[in-house]
Amino acid sequence: MPINANQLRQSIVRPILQNLGLWSQAAENLIMGTAAQESGLGTYVEQVGGGPARGIFQMEPATLNDCYVNFLDYRADLKAKIDAYLAPQPDKATQLATNNAYAAAMCRVRYMRVSAALPDANDIPGLAAYWKQYYNTAGGKGTTDEFIANYNRYLGGS
Repeated sequence: MPINANQLRQSIVRPILQNLGLWSQAAENLIMGTAAQESGLGTYVEQVGGGPARGIFQMEPATLNDCYVNFLDYRADLKAKIDAYLAPQPDKATQLATNNAYAAAMCRVRYMRVSAALPDANDIPGLAAYWKQYYNTAGGKGTTDEFIANYNRYLGGS
């Protein structure tokens, strides 16, 4: 069963992005769309089929590590803000599935590393294309049509 879209948006995604100083309506909609596409808005917290991706944003531990080693380790202030969302246990990779605030922050970091500007907040096909190119990648199984359908299915009224 999916997470309530309005509660996820209002109680987790928006406050986290605002606290990090990384909020825009486009970023919020992209993060929400990513959750809708990647996990059926929280229906799954482990990758279907036994893959390594975890959490409502289906981030792989290798991607998490790369975000730290090649980005956050050079931005101490942002890293400290993000790490403040971590619980003492379990490890960071596990918290992608158990800690939605931390997972949302890391999803935003993944997109933040892209130099291309975010699409317009209400351009759902544009958000889908951005997700496909920069999050799912050309080799990923997801499609922009799936993203659009899942965005409308899970977030159409939020």
